[in-house]
Amino acid sequence: MAASLLRRDKKATAAHLKADLNRTDNSSGLRQLQELLDNVLNPEKPASDTEALDWCKYLLAGGDGFEEFCKTVRSYDNATLCGLVWTANFVAYRCRTCGISPCMSLCAECFNNGDHTGHDFNMFRSQAGGACDCGDSNVMRESGFCRRHRLKTGECVPSVPCDLLLMSEMVLPRFIISIIQYLRDGYTEPESATDRDLQKVLQQLEPQISFLEELTKMGGAMRTVLTKILTNQQTFKELSMGQEENVYAKRSYEKYLSALKNSGLVSVEEKGSAGAGAGAADSPAGAGALSLLGAAAAASPNEENKEEDQDGGQCVGQRKRVKLSSSTKDPSIMDTLKHKCFLEELLFWTIKYEFPQKMVTFLLNMLPDQDYKITFTKTFVQHYAFIMKTLMKSHESDTMSNRIVHISVQLFSNEELARHVTEECQLLDIMVTVLLYMMESCLIKSELQDEENNRHVVVNCGEALLKNNTYWPLVSDFINILSHQSVAKRFLEDHSLLMLWMSFVSFFQGMNLNKRELNEHVEFESQTYYAAFAAELEACAQPMWGLLTHCKVKETQEYTKTVVRYCLETLQIWFDAIGFVDEPAPNQVTFHLPLHRYYAMFLSKAVKCQGLDLDSLLPDQEMLMKIMVHPLQIQACLSEIHSNMWVRNGLQIKGQAMTYVQSHFCNSMIDPDIFLLQVCASRLDPDYFISSVFERFKVVDLLTMASQHQNTVLDAEQERPMLEGALTFLVILCSLRIHLGMTDDEILRAEMVSQLCMNDRTHSSLLDLIPENPNPKSGIVPGSCSFEEMLSAVADFKAPVFEPGGSMQQGMYTPKAEVWEKEFDPIMVILRTVYRRDVQSAMDRYSAFLKQSGIHTGNPWPPYKERTPLHPCYRGLVRLLHCKTLHIVIFTLLYKIWMDHQNMSEHVLCMVLYLVELGLDNHMQEDKEDEEPCIEEHCHDSWFPGTSLLSNLHHVIHFVRVRVPETAPEVEKKRERERERETPPSTSAESSSFGQNLREAQLFSLVAERRRKFQEIINRSSHEASQAVRPKSSSRWHPPGSPPQLVTEILEIRESMLSLLVKLHQKLSAKQNSLSPGWLEEADPARHAHGDGITAIERILAKAASRSRHSKRCLQEICGRVCPPVTAKKNSPGDKKSMDKEERRQRARERQQKLLAEFASRQKSFMETAMDVESPEAEAAMDVGSAEPLDSEVLYDCVICGQSGPSTEDRPTGLVVLLQASSVLGHRCRSDEAKRLPTSDEEQIFPEDTCGATNDVRLALMQRYFKDVCV
Repeated sequence: MAASLLRRDKKATAAHLKADLNRTDNSSGLRQLQELLDNVLNPEKPASDTEALDWCKYLLAGGDGFEEFCKTVRSYDNATLCGLVWTANFVAYRCRTCGISPCMSLCAECFNNGDHTGHDFNMFRSQAGGACDCGDSNVMRESGFCRRHRLKTGECVPSVPCDLLLMSEMVLPRFIISIIQYLRDGYTEPESATDRDLQKVLQQLEPQISFLEELTKMGGAMRTVLTKILTNQQTFKELSMGQEENVYAKRSYEKYLSALKNSGLVSVEEKGSAGAGAGAADSPAGAGALSLLGAAAAASPNEENKEEDQDGGQCVGQRKRVKLSSSTKDPSIMDTLKHKCFLEELLFWTIKYEFPQKMVTFLLNMLPDQDYKITFTKTFVQHYAFIMKTLMKSHESDTMSNRIVHISVQLFSNEELARHVTEECQLLDIMVTVLLYMMESCLIKSELQDEENNRHVVVNCGEALLKNNTYWPLVSDFINILSHQSVAKRFLEDHSLLMLWMSFVSFFQGMNLNKRELNEHVEFESQTYYAAFAAELEACAQPMWGLLTHCKVKETQEYTKTVVRYCLETLQIWFDAIGFVDEPAPNQVTFHLPLHRYYAMFLSKAVKCQGLDLDSLLPDQEMLMKIMVHPLQIQACLSEIHSNMWVRNGLQIKGQAMTYVQSHFCNSMIDPDIFLLQVCASRLDPDYFISSVFERFKVVDLLTMASQHQNTVLDAEQERPMLEGALTFLVILCSLRIHLGMTDDEILRAEMVSQLCMNDRTHSSLLDLIPENPNPKSGIVPGSCSFEEMLSAVADFKAPVFEPGGSMQQGMYTPKAEVWEKEFDPIMVILRTVYRRDVQSAMDRYSAFLKQSGIHTGNPWPPYKERTPLHPCYRGLVRLLHCKTLHIVIFTLLYKIWMDHQNMSEHVLCMVLYLVELGLDNHMQEDKEDEEPCIEEHCHDSWFPGTSLLSNLHHVIHFVRVRVPETAPEVEKKRERERERETPPSTSAESSSFGQNLREAQLFSLVAERRRKFQEIINRSSHEASQAVRPKSSSRWHPPGSPPQLVTEILEIRESMLSLLVKLHQKLSAKQNSLSPGWLEEADPARHAHGDGITAIERILAKAASRSRHSKRCLQEICGRVCPPVTAKKNSPGDKKSMDKEERRQRARERQQKLLAEFASRQKSFMETAMDVESPEAEAAMDVGSAEPLDSEVLYDCVICGQSGPSTEDRPTGLVVLLQASSVLGHRCRSDEAKRLPTSDEEQIFPEDTCGATNDVRLALMQRYFKDVCV
């Protein structure tokens, strides 16, 4: 019968069969059709046979032409969604105003036919592909639908005739199973196959898959038929396994089962027959999470996953598999698949063949059918673990990743659908488990802190999984579903899931550890930091921001409390695992602390949005001390890197420092770190915190009033930038308000102003430079100021202009004049600059504005900006500005600057004055009754009587004990006095003063003791509290050579901070009577908003006098004593000119000294003759401060590592000379007469007696006689 049908005309045969099938008794027609299809769709025929495809087209049309059939079916299209699918590089639109999901996108036709006037939209080139969401009210607001999809199309479309799609329902199941059988037969495992073999199979099947895609474009009627076929379980069972007599179908099904097994998967039947023994090995969720976190529990070998651990033989660290299943979760997430319909097996083979584009397009084209979308989403979730395994094995992971996201973004952007599969299919459990499983494949032992006993494991950033961002599609899906409130709340309510997620985050805690090279330059610069920063941002920070968006109201307080609690528990486990006690290991830094940042951001959200009490979310003092250590270490290492202390580690370490503060990373890295340090500073003892800062920055030895000192950690040229870094960090810590009380609009304004002050910006560049999370710039948050409104408020637009060459310069935004005058914040600029030159650029632009507006004509200092009030929970931060330790630092630095000690710079003075002014503006309401009992315990009572900066400003320090080398000027002066007097150096009064002031020692000798006492109080319940603190010498590197012997000397100071400020004012102004006693009566702090250092000191003195009568009286006495009354006179232009000249000299001297510190530590003699700026004291200090090689050795600078050293046989130095031709000498003349410009054509500016003219004559003479001679 089939043979006779094949010989007949296809169109007539199709009409005949359709007529038979429309009869009441259609058994004959069914039998004929099945026989015909057995012959036409015989899988043993080559897939490239086009005859079968022609037969299918005619059969579907049922006797009509196929084109006519398609047109008829389209007329019954009842779809209300667009669903247009596009691939990579397609131009599409995204409207943030209309979008409910951040992944919403529109095709050009739907966008242009919709009303998006005044909306926040952008046109983009699709990276992974997508589909149009027009008409889907779950993804976008109906007001954004185009005219076509705004109408309820299905209401006016007639019902489909019963016989129109009858043949389709009969033929298409056989056609689909034939494609599946071809996919089964053509697949071979990667070990024995090549990509070309798989591509060949797909190429042969391309016409069939294209035909399916063409069917989906017929509209909703045909998609409904396809959905019924693809999801029909009975039809699949009959056709997939085959009848008893169908040997080929049986063999094909066996290949399918073999493919499942080779993929590390088993069918449900095999899983059930394996027995219940496997379930006994399951461990509780809590134990699993703990073993993940610290790798404390050794996991039993997992035989099923042996083939997945392909890196097991490589020496990349110990990899331990941990069983993640629990009694509450399905233990078959990773290794079980169950296929019940065509759609499920089609997706399986789509994954096996690594998501061929044609198959992906067909599956996506079906999404407008709602029943199909639900079933397909469940199927996709069912195969999620298998997708991850295939992705990890793929050689084309980039292409495969894009196509996975192309599918998943269409499924998970719909909140209703995402919630549905979360409830029915455990989507969250599957995603977290799959991500954990994926990262376990690249874990290595952490070397942070205690390298030998460290039990923590981290991801290896050198693995292809991280370098190639293979994890990206899975993390992207997780971020997508967390954008839905219902799903995020379900995640936050599931404590076991939260614990597993913290385990996942801990894999990134302390990754990509940097160890400082102290001897030789690193041979190979690893570029793994790219992978590390990308991994923390995408896998940790982005999910964190997604969760934070749902913790903004008081109703979600419990969620925040839960996350904070698990963060603290996980941090404690991490500290125990790395063997941390109290101090970080020396010469180590990691920029990756996601657990700290989770804790910080949820703390911020709890206080800012949910009204929770900060103290209720904080741990005890001991834990806070631990939490602050590693973020503080990062801030110190930033200064070390900029001071060239890490130069032997190569350029990549500078790349990490710049990426850490870059605009796309800063809000997820440095901002949470600074906020966490602010929280710790507000609750810990301020003296302990300040001393910890200067110890971490390694400048403790520098903070002495002696003219010379020994620093066993830093070289002489490194001390100044490290001191500047420590002071700048303290200013940032005390003045930054991003998480301490600023609103989103205020943050946006501050960010925008700081970027515009560095340089004029285009709209697109400014939008890119503003940190993305939290995202106030999109304007979709109710009550927030839009980006455009804020931009128009702070900046003026400079229209595009055409340059002389014809090219057009883009339109730029520049800050308004009132922004420069009132809102320019140099501290915010410092925080946001990637390159140091941007800070100087901002200051140059600020200086130009002041000169142009006539406010200040000299070189201005960074202006002081008053801060927004602190949130009440963070008022404790003000204690930093009112602690004795900081006041001693300020006093010491003011004294050293006044005495012109080495390594004191203008920036140091600027930051010191900034701290003083911050302290004056932020009063600390003290209870004196509470303070009195503690006076005896304070170690600095001999320095200052209290903690208030306002009262300590006028306190006079008489004597200070210092430790100095025997060669120091203080010792020499003492010996001279002894020789002159031939009597003991001290009178009886001085001896009593000496005994009275023995406790007034160098700043940090007693602070270290205070830290030990403080920690003993914190750890008094511990038996080992006395051994908790390591000696400070263990964290320092001692250079070879014995340092000079130190002796103790008593310095007579007899100064207060106020007197030092007055003397510095005299020094900067170069006037003996710069401040008269009556100056205070006319002083007004508001008049001194802009200016130089003189202006800053005047502003501080005026504030101190206006806020304290005692300070005013002391200041008047100081001015009267230091500056005797003189007759008032007006400054002449000559005086002003001489003052500016002296100021310029001072600035030139500062710049020259900075150059010397950077380039001339070992070439002082050369720089003395060239620059003539070194003083004998500086020479002596540099000789004492570093162990120099012998002067007879010739030292060479290495242009690669920046270090200097002699050339030896073991390490010879090569010299390279660059010679370039020059025409400069050609203009030299024999005569010394002045040259005149030519005034006529006969005269020439270049006379004939130049060296060049003589050389031309000689050359012409030689060429005349030796023209043809070759050498």
